[in-house]
Amino acid sequence: MRFVDRKILRELAALAVPMVISQGAFALMIFCDRLFLSMVSPLHMAAGLGGGVASFFCLSLFMGTLAYSNALVAQYYGSGELHKCARVLTQSLILSVGFAPLLLILGIVVSFLFEVMGHAPEQVQLERDYFFVLIGGAVLTLFKVSLASFFTGTGKTKVVMFADVVGVALNVPLTYGLIFGAWGMPELGIVGAGIGTIIGNCISLVILLLFYFYRSHRQQYHISEAWHFDRGITRRYLKLGVPSGFEMFLNVAAFNLFLLMFQSYGVAEAASAAIVLNWDIMAFIPMLGLNAAVVSLVGRNVGAADMARVGQVIRSGFVLGLGYTSVVAVLFLVLRGPLVEVFLNGEPIDAEIRQLSMFMMLGMASYVVADGTIQVAGGSLRGAGDTVWLMKTSITLHWLMLLAQIVVIKVLELGPGASWVVFVLMILALAGSYVWRLMSGGWRTRAISIASGSV
Repeated sequence: MRFVDRKILRELAALAVPMVISQGAFALMIFCDRLFLSMVSPLHMAAGLGGGVASFFCLSLFMGTLAYSNALVAQYYGSGELHKCARVLTQSLILSVGFAPLLLILGIVVSFLFEVMGHAPEQVQLERDYFFVLIGGAVLTLFKVSLASFFTGTGKTKVVMFADVVGVALNVPLTYGLIFGAWGMPELGIVGAGIGTIIGNCISLVILLLFYFYRSHRQQYHISEAWHFDRGITRRYLKLGVPSGFEMFLNVAAFNLFLLMFQSYGVAEAASAAIVLNWDIMAFIPMLGLNAAVVSLVGRNVGAADMARVGQVIRSGFVLGLGYTSVVAVLFLVLRGPLVEVFLNGEPIDAEIRQLSMFMMLGMASYVVADGTIQVAGGSLRGAGDTVWLMKTSITLHWLMLLAQIVVIKVLELGPGASWVVFVLMILALAGSYVWRLMSGGWRTRAISIASGSV
Protein backbone atom coordinates (compact mmCIF):
# COMPACT_ATOMS: atom_id res chain seq x y z
CA MET A 1 0.00 0.00 0.00
CA ARG A 2 1.27 3.44 -0.89
CA PHE A 3 2.22 5.85 1.87
CA VAL A 4 -0.24 8.35 0.34
CA ASP A 5 -3.22 7.35 -1.78
CA ARG A 6 -3.29 9.82 -4.67
CA LYS A 7 -7.07 9.69 -4.90
CA ILE A 8 -7.46 10.70 -1.26
CA LEU A 9 -4.72 13.32 -1.65
CA ARG A 10 -6.69 14.86 -4.53
CA GLU A 11 -9.92 14.64 -2.52
CA LEU A 12 -8.33 16.44 0.43
CA ALA A 13 -6.74 19.03 -1.86
CA ALA A 14 -10.12 19.68 -3.51
CA LEU A 15 -11.56 20.40 -0.06
CA ALA A 16 -8.54 22.26 1.26
CA VAL A 17 -7.65 24.62 -1.59
CA PRO A 18 -10.92 26.62 -1.43
CA MET A 19 -10.57 26.82 2.37
CA VAL A 20 -6.93 27.92 2.09
CA ILE A 21 -8.01 30.63 -0.35
CA SER A 22 -10.86 31.57 1.98
CA GLN A 23 -8.60 31.85 5.02
CA GLY A 24 -5.96 33.53 2.88
CA ALA A 25 -8.50 36.20 1.99
CA PHE A 26 -9.17 36.74 5.70
CA ALA A 27 -5.43 36.97 6.34
CA LEU A 28 -5.14 39.52 3.53
CA MET A 29 -7.87 41.61 5.15
CA ILE A 30 -6.02 41.69 8.49
CA PHE A 31 -2.72 42.37 6.73
CA CYS A 32 -4.15 45.31 4.80
CA ASP A 33 -5.82 46.74 7.91
CA ARG A 34 -2.48 46.82 9.74
CA LEU A 35 -0.60 48.04 6.67
CA PHE A 36 -3.02 50.95 6.32
CA LEU A 37 -2.71 51.69 10.05
CA SER A 38 1.11 51.64 9.76
CA MET A 39 0.72 54.43 7.18
CA VAL A 40 -0.91 56.54 9.92
CA SER A 41 1.77 55.77 12.57
CA PRO A 42 3.60 52.86 14.27
CA LEU A 43 1.39 53.54 17.30
CA HIS A 44 -1.77 52.91 15.25
CA MET A 45 -0.31 49.69 13.87
CA ALA A 46 0.55 48.47 17.39
CA ALA A 47 -2.93 49.41 18.63
CA GLY A 48 -4.49 47.50 15.72
CA LEU A 49 -2.60 44.38 16.77
CA GLY A 50 -3.47 44.73 20.48
CA GLY A 51 -7.14 45.52 19.91
CA GLY A 52 -7.55 42.86 17.24
CA VAL A 53 -5.97 40.08 19.28
CA ALA A 54 -8.04 41.08 22.35
CA SER A 55 -11.28 40.90 20.36
CA PHE A 56 -10.32 37.49 18.99
CA PHE A 57 -9.63 36.37 22.55
CA CYS A 58 -13.18 37.31 23.57
CA LEU A 59 -14.60 35.43 20.58
CA SER A 60 -12.38 32.38 20.89
CA LEU A 61 -14.37 30.41 23.50
CA PHE A 62 -17.56 30.72 21.48
CA MET A 63 -15.95 30.33 18.05
CA GLY A 64 -14.04 27.24 19.15
CA THR A 65 -17.23 25.61 20.39
CA LEU A 66 -19.32 26.55 17.35
CA ALA A 67 -16.62 25.54 14.88
CA TYR A 68 -16.84 21.94 16.08
CA SER A 69 -20.04 21.72 14.05
CA ASN A 70 -17.67 21.18 11.09
CA ALA A 71 -16.67 17.78 12.48
CA LEU A 72 -20.19 16.99 13.72
CA VAL A 73 -21.82 17.79 10.39
CA ALA A 74 -19.11 15.77 8.60
CA GLN A 75 -19.77 12.75 10.84
CA TYR A 76 -23.52 12.83 10.10
CA TYR A 77 -22.77 13.42 6.42
CA GLY A 78 -20.43 10.41 6.36
CA SER A 79 -23.05 8.19 8.01
CA GLY A 80 -25.70 9.27 5.47
CA GLU A 81 -27.89 11.15 7.99
CA LEU A 82 -28.20 14.31 5.89
CA HIS A 83 -31.26 15.62 7.74
CA LYS A 84 -29.18 15.88 10.92
CA CYS A 85 -26.63 18.15 9.22
CA ALA A 86 -29.14 21.02 9.05
CA ARG A 87 -30.21 20.34 12.62
CA VAL A 88 -26.61 20.83 13.75
CA LEU A 89 -26.62 24.27 12.14
CA THR A 90 -29.88 25.17 13.90
CA GLN A 91 -28.37 24.23 17.27
CA SER A 92 -25.29 26.28 16.37
CA LEU A 93 -27.38 29.36 15.63
CA ILE A 94 -29.34 28.92 18.89
CA LEU A 95 -26.06 28.71 20.80
CA SER A 96 -24.77 31.83 19.03
CA VAL A 97 -27.71 33.87 20.30
CA GLY A 98 -27.20 32.48 23.80
CA PHE A 99 -23.50 33.33 23.71
CA ALA A 100 -24.10 36.99 22.75
CA PRO A 101 -24.65 38.49 26.24
CA LEU A 102 -21.72 36.49 27.66
CA LEU A 103 -19.54 37.82 24.87
CA LEU A 104 -20.44 41.44 25.63
CA ILE A 105 -19.76 41.01 29.37
CA LEU A 106 -16.39 39.43 28.63
CA GLY A 107 -15.57 42.32 26.28
CA ILE A 108 -16.15 44.91 28.99
CA VAL A 109 -13.82 43.04 31.37
CA VAL A 110 -11.06 42.54 28.76
CA SER A 111 -11.10 46.23 27.76
CA PHE A 112 -9.29 47.08 31.03
CA LEU A 113 -6.32 44.84 30.24
CA PHE A 114 -4.63 47.33 27.90
CA GLU A 115 -4.02 49.76 30.75
CA VAL A 116 -3.24 47.05 33.31
CA MET A 117 -0.46 45.72 31.07
CA GLY A 118 1.28 49.11 31.11
CA HIS A 119 0.63 50.31 27.56
CA ALA A 120 1.14 53.99 26.78
CA PRO A 121 -2.07 56.04 27.41
CA GLU A 122 -2.37 57.09 23.77
CA GLN A 123 -2.05 53.45 22.65
CA VAL A 124 -4.66 52.31 25.21
CA GLN A 125 -7.26 54.71 23.81
CA LEU A 126 -6.69 53.57 20.24
CA GLU A 127 -6.80 49.90 21.27
CA ARG A 128 -10.09 50.37 23.08
CA ASP A 129 -11.68 52.25 20.17
CA TYR A 130 -10.80 49.46 17.74
CA PHE A 131 -11.67 46.70 20.21
CA PHE A 132 -15.19 47.92 21.00
CA VAL A 133 -16.10 48.32 17.34
CA LEU A 134 -15.10 44.71 16.68
CA ILE A 135 -16.95 43.43 19.76
CA GLY A 136 -20.05 45.32 18.63
CA GLY A 137 -20.23 43.17 15.49
CA ALA A 138 -19.09 39.92 17.08
CA VAL A 139 -22.48 38.17 17.02
CA LEU A 140 -22.47 38.38 13.22
CA THR A 141 -19.08 36.67 13.30
CA LEU A 142 -20.57 33.79 15.32
CA PHE A 143 -23.37 33.37 12.78
CA LYS A 144 -20.81 33.34 9.98
CA VAL A 145 -18.69 30.69 11.77
CA SER A 146 -21.80 28.51 12.18
CA LEU A 147 -22.75 28.67 8.51
CA ALA A 148 -19.18 28.28 7.24
CA SER A 149 -18.72 25.20 9.45
CA PHE A 150 -21.87 23.64 7.98
CA PHE A 151 -20.66 24.08 4.40
CA THR A 152 -17.18 22.82 5.27
CA GLY A 153 -18.60 19.76 7.00
CA THR A 154 -20.69 18.88 3.94
CA GLY A 155 -17.70 19.35 1.64
CA LYS A 156 -18.95 22.54 -0.04
CA THR A 157 -15.81 24.55 0.69
CA LYS A 158 -16.10 26.52 -2.56
CA VAL A 159 -19.18 28.23 -1.12
CA VAL A 160 -17.17 29.43 1.89
CA MET A 161 -14.35 30.52 -0.40
CA PHE A 162 -16.68 32.56 -2.60
CA ALA A 163 -18.34 34.27 0.37
CA ASP A 164 -15.03 35.18 2.00
CA VAL A 165 -13.29 36.36 -1.17
CA VAL A 166 -16.19 38.65 -2.08
CA GLY A 167 -16.37 39.99 1.48
CA VAL A 168 -12.64 40.78 1.56
CA ALA A 169 -12.60 42.21 -1.97
CA LEU A 170 -15.14 44.80 -0.82
CA ASN A 171 -13.63 45.20 2.64
CA VAL A 172 -10.12 46.28 1.63
CA PRO A 173 -11.02 49.44 -0.37
CA LEU A 174 -13.82 50.22 2.08
CA THR A 175 -11.41 50.06 5.03
CA TYR A 176 -8.89 52.28 3.26
CA GLY A 177 -11.61 54.83 2.55
CA LEU A 178 -12.88 54.81 6.14
CA ILE A 179 -9.39 55.12 7.66
CA PHE A 180 -8.18 57.98 5.46
CA GLY A 181 -11.46 59.59 4.40
CA ALA A 182 -10.95 58.72 0.72
CA TRP A 183 -13.64 58.78 -2.01
CA GLY A 184 -16.01 60.93 0.01
CA MET A 185 -16.07 58.64 3.06
CA PRO A 186 -15.64 60.00 6.60
CA GLU A 187 -12.08 59.93 7.98
CA LEU A 188 -12.45 57.62 11.00
CA GLY A 189 -8.90 56.32 11.52
CA ILE A 190 -8.64 53.10 13.51
CA VAL A 191 -12.41 53.05 14.10
CA GLY A 192 -12.86 52.93 10.33
CA ALA A 193 -10.71 49.79 10.19
CA GLY A 194 -13.07 48.10 12.64
CA ILE A 195 -16.22 49.19 10.79
CA GLY A 196 -14.78 47.93 7.51
CA THR A 197 -14.18 44.51 9.07
CA ILE A 198 -17.78 44.28 10.30
CA ILE A 199 -19.21 45.25 6.92
CA GLY A 200 -17.01 42.67 5.19
CA ASN A 201 -18.29 39.96 7.56
CA CYS A 202 -21.90 41.02 6.91
CA ILE A 203 -21.42 40.65 3.16
CA SER A 204 -19.94 37.16 3.57
CA LEU A 205 -22.76 36.15 5.94
CA VAL A 206 -25.46 37.24 3.47
CA ILE A 207 -23.83 35.21 0.68
CA LEU A 208 -23.69 32.09 2.89
CA LEU A 209 -27.38 32.50 3.78
CA LEU A 210 -28.34 32.77 0.12
CA PHE A 211 -26.59 29.50 -0.66
CA TYR A 212 -28.08 27.80 2.39
CA PHE A 213 -31.66 28.64 1.42
CA TYR A 214 -31.24 27.73 -2.24
CA ARG A 215 -34.14 25.48 -3.27
CA SER A 216 -32.24 22.27 -4.10
CA HIS A 217 -30.17 22.68 -0.96
CA ARG A 218 -33.30 23.04 1.20
CA GLN A 219 -34.65 19.80 -0.21
CA GLN A 220 -31.41 17.81 0.09
CA TYR A 221 -30.93 18.59 3.78
CA HIS A 222 -34.62 18.88 4.79
CA ILE A 223 -33.99 22.39 6.08
CA SER A 224 -37.68 23.20 6.63
CA GLU A 225 -37.83 20.36 9.20
CA ALA A 226 -34.66 21.42 11.02
CA TRP A 227 -35.86 24.60 12.76
CA HIS A 228 -36.26 23.23 16.26
CA PHE A 229 -34.22 22.48 19.34
CA ASP A 230 -32.73 18.98 19.27
CA ARG A 231 -31.66 17.84 22.72
CA GLY A 232 -29.65 14.83 21.53
CA ILE A 233 -27.61 16.72 18.94
CA THR A 234 -27.04 19.64 21.32
CA ARG A 235 -25.81 17.27 24.04
CA ARG A 236 -23.34 15.64 21.63
CA TYR A 237 -22.38 19.05 20.23
CA LEU A 238 -21.53 20.45 23.66
CA LYS A 239 -19.82 17.25 24.86
CA LEU A 240 -17.38 17.32 21.95
CA GLY A 241 -17.36 21.03 21.13
CA VAL A 242 -16.92 22.66 24.55
CA PRO A 243 -13.44 21.14 25.06
CA SER A 244 -12.46 22.66 21.70
CA GLY A 245 -13.90 25.99 22.79
CA PHE A 246 -12.06 26.02 26.10
CA GLU A 247 -8.86 24.93 24.39
CA MET A 248 -9.08 27.82 21.95
CA PHE A 249 -10.15 30.30 24.63
CA LEU A 250 -7.40 29.50 27.12
CA ASN A 251 -4.74 29.24 24.40
CA VAL A 252 -5.69 32.61 22.96
CA ALA A 253 -5.82 34.00 26.51
CA ALA A 254 -2.23 32.87 27.11
CA PHE A 255 -1.10 34.26 23.77
CA ASN A 256 -2.98 37.53 24.31
CA LEU A 257 -1.46 38.06 27.76
CA PHE A 258 1.99 37.25 26.38
CA LEU A 259 1.51 39.73 23.55
CA LEU A 260 0.24 42.46 25.86
CA MET A 261 3.25 41.94 28.14
CA PHE A 262 5.59 41.98 25.14
CA GLN A 263 4.09 45.28 23.98
CA SER A 264 4.80 46.75 27.42
CA TYR A 265 8.52 46.84 26.47
CA GLY A 266 7.72 49.95 24.43
CA VAL A 267 6.37 51.29 21.13
CA ALA A 268 9.31 49.94 19.07
CA GLU A 269 8.82 46.44 20.49
CA ALA A 270 5.05 46.64 20.01
CA ALA A 271 5.51 47.76 16.40
CA SER A 272 8.04 44.96 15.79
CA ALA A 273 5.59 42.37 17.08
CA ALA A 274 2.90 43.83 14.82
CA ILE A 275 5.18 43.59 11.76
CA VAL A 276 6.33 40.02 12.39
CA LEU A 277 2.91 38.67 13.38
CA ASN A 278 1.37 40.41 10.39
CA TRP A 279 3.58 38.31 8.12
CA ASP A 280 2.94 35.31 10.35
CA ILE A 281 -0.81 35.45 9.68
CA MET A 282 -0.15 35.32 5.95
CA ALA A 283 1.37 31.86 6.52
CA PHE A 284 -0.64 30.67 9.53
CA ILE A 285 -4.23 31.62 8.70
CA PRO A 286 -4.29 29.87 5.29
CA MET A 287 -3.19 26.74 7.17
CA LEU A 288 -6.45 26.99 9.13
CA GLY A 289 -8.12 26.22 5.80
CA LEU A 290 -6.20 22.94 5.56
CA ASN A 291 -7.05 22.26 9.21
CA ALA A 292 -10.77 22.69 8.48
CA ALA A 293 -10.53 20.38 5.46
CA VAL A 294 -8.71 17.71 7.49
CA VAL A 295 -11.32 17.96 10.28
CA SER A 296 -14.10 17.57 7.71
CA LEU A 297 -12.63 14.62 5.80
CA VAL A 298 -11.46 12.77 8.92
CA GLY A 299 -14.88 13.33 10.50
CA ARG A 300 -16.65 12.09 7.39
CA ASN A 301 -14.63 8.85 7.33
CA VAL A 302 -15.03 8.35 11.08
CA GLY A 303 -18.79 8.65 10.54
CA ALA A 304 -18.51 6.00 7.83
CA ALA A 305 -16.39 3.81 10.18
CA ASP A 306 -13.56 3.68 7.62
CA MET A 307 -10.40 3.97 9.74
CA ALA A 308 -8.11 2.94 6.87
CA ARG A 309 -9.16 6.03 4.94
CA VAL A 310 -8.75 8.16 8.06
CA GLY A 311 -5.06 7.20 8.13
CA GLN A 312 -4.70 8.08 4.45
CA VAL A 313 -6.33 11.48 5.02
CA ILE A 314 -3.86 12.22 7.85
CA ARG A 315 -0.84 11.33 5.71
CA SER A 316 -2.18 13.38 2.81
CA GLY A 317 -2.65 16.33 5.17
CA PHE A 318 0.99 16.21 6.18
CA VAL A 319 2.13 16.09 2.55
CA LEU A 320 0.15 19.25 1.77
CA GLY A 321 0.87 21.07 5.02
CA LEU A 322 4.59 20.45 5.27
CA GLY A 323 5.09 21.13 1.57
CA TYR A 324 3.42 24.55 1.86
CA THR A 325 5.05 25.63 5.13
CA SER A 326 8.54 24.57 4.04
CA VAL A 327 8.37 26.93 1.06
CA VAL A 328 7.01 29.74 3.25
CA ALA A 329 9.77 29.23 5.84
CA VAL A 330 12.48 29.61 3.18
CA LEU A 331 10.83 32.78 1.84
CA PHE A 332 10.64 34.31 5.31
CA LEU A 333 14.30 33.47 5.91
CA VAL A 334 15.63 34.82 2.62
CA LEU A 335 13.36 37.86 2.25
CA ARG A 336 13.06 38.95 5.88
CA GLY A 337 14.76 42.31 5.21
CA PRO A 338 12.41 43.52 2.44
CA LEU A 339 9.39 42.12 4.31
CA VAL A 340 10.19 44.26 7.35
CA GLU A 341 10.83 47.36 5.24
CA VAL A 342 7.26 47.26 3.86
CA PHE A 343 5.98 48.59 7.20
CA LEU A 344 8.61 51.29 7.79
CA ASN A 345 7.94 54.82 6.59
CA GLY A 346 10.71 57.08 7.89
CA GLU A 347 9.80 57.33 11.58
CA PRO A 348 12.61 58.16 14.10
CA ILE A 349 12.36 54.73 15.75
CA ASP A 350 12.58 52.77 12.48
CA ALA A 351 16.16 51.62 13.12
CA GLU A 352 15.18 50.08 16.47
CA ILE A 353 12.11 48.45 14.94
CA ARG A 354 14.15 47.08 12.02
CA GLN A 355 16.77 45.43 14.23
CA LEU A 356 14.30 43.65 16.49
CA SER A 357 11.97 42.67 13.66
CA MET A 358 14.79 41.04 11.71
CA PHE A 359 15.69 38.89 14.72
CA MET A 360 12.04 37.92 15.30
CA MET A 361 11.65 36.97 11.64
CA LEU A 362 14.40 34.37 12.11
CA GLY A 363 12.40 32.80 14.92
CA MET A 364 9.22 32.85 12.85
CA ALA A 365 10.94 31.12 9.93
CA SER A 366 11.95 28.34 12.34
CA TYR A 367 8.44 27.69 13.67
CA VAL A 368 6.36 27.98 10.47
CA VAL A 369 6.81 24.28 9.68
CA ALA A 370 5.86 23.43 13.28
CA ASP A 371 2.67 25.47 12.81
CA GLY A 372 1.82 23.39 9.76
CA THR A 373 2.37 20.21 11.78
CA ILE A 374 0.09 21.50 14.54
CA GLN A 375 -2.73 22.32 12.11
CA VAL A 376 -2.69 18.95 10.36
CA ALA A 377 -2.20 16.83 13.50
CA GLY A 378 -4.67 18.92 15.52
CA GLY A 379 -7.27 18.79 12.74
CA SER A 380 -6.89 15.01 12.53
CA LEU A 381 -7.37 14.54 16.28
CA ARG A 382 -10.31 16.97 16.36
CA GLY A 383 -12.07 15.28 13.46
CA ALA A 384 -11.66 11.96 15.28
CA GLY A 385 -13.25 13.41 18.43
CA ASP A 386 -10.08 13.46 20.56
CA THR A 387 -10.91 16.95 21.82
CA VAL A 388 -10.33 16.38 25.55
CA TRP A 389 -6.69 15.30 25.05
CA LEU A 390 -6.14 18.24 22.71
CA MET A 391 -7.59 20.63 25.28
CA LYS A 392 -5.46 19.37 28.17
CA THR A 393 -2.19 19.25 26.23
CA SER A 394 -2.52 22.52 24.36
CA ILE A 395 -3.69 24.48 27.41
CA THR A 396 -0.88 23.08 29.56
CA LEU A 397 1.87 24.04 27.11
CA HIS A 398 0.43 27.51 26.39
CA TRP A 399 0.14 28.39 30.07
CA LEU A 400 3.60 27.04 30.87
CA MET A 401 4.83 29.38 28.15
CA LEU A 402 2.94 32.27 29.76
CA LEU A 403 4.45 31.52 33.20
CA ALA A 404 7.89 31.47 31.59
CA GLN A 405 7.13 34.83 29.95
CA ILE A 406 6.16 36.36 33.29
CA VAL A 407 9.52 35.26 34.69
CA VAL A 408 11.44 36.52 31.63
CA ILE A 409 9.66 39.86 31.22
CA LYS A 410 8.48 40.87 34.69
CA VAL A 411 10.77 39.04 37.14
CA LEU A 412 14.16 38.75 35.44
CA GLU A 413 13.46 41.78 33.20
CA LEU A 414 15.23 40.21 30.23
CA GLY A 415 14.95 41.75 26.79
CA PRO A 416 12.43 41.05 24.00
CA GLY A 417 14.81 38.62 22.30
CA ALA A 418 14.70 36.19 25.22
CA SER A 419 10.92 36.47 25.37
CA TRP A 420 10.60 35.64 21.69
CA VAL A 421 12.83 32.56 22.03
CA VAL A 422 10.55 31.20 24.78
CA PHE A 423 7.53 31.69 22.49
CA VAL A 424 9.20 29.83 19.59
CA LEU A 425 10.16 26.91 21.86
CA MET A 426 6.54 26.54 23.00
CA ILE A 427 5.34 26.14 19.39
CA LEU A 428 8.00 23.51 18.69
CA ALA A 429 7.01 21.59 21.84
CA LEU A 430 3.32 21.71 20.88
CA ALA A 431 4.04 20.29 17.42
CA GLY A 432 6.08 17.47 18.93
CA SER A 433 3.35 16.51 21.41
CA TYR A 434 0.66 16.39 18.69
CA VAL A 435 2.78 14.14 16.49
CA TRP A 436 3.43 11.85 19.47
CA ARG A 437 -0.33 11.55 20.09
CA LEU A 438 -1.01 10.61 16.48
CA MET A 439 1.75 8.00 16.48
CA SER A 440 0.68 6.50 19.81
CA GLY A 441 -2.79 5.68 18.45
CA GLY A 442 -4.71 6.58 21.63
CA TRP A 443 -7.09 8.76 19.62
CA ARG A 444 -8.40 5.75 17.67
CA THR A 445 -10.46 4.50 20.63
CA ARG A 446 -12.42 7.75 20.65
CA ALA A 447 -12.92 7.62 16.89
CA ILE A 448 -14.23 4.05 17.02
CA SER A 449 -16.70 5.05 19.79
CA ILE A 450 -18.03 7.87 17.62
CA ALA A 451 -18.29 5.58 14.59
CA SER A 452 -20.32 3.07 16.62
CA GLY A 453 -22.68 5.78 17.86
CA SER A 454 -21.82 5.34 21.54
CA VAL A 455 -20.68 9.02 21.81
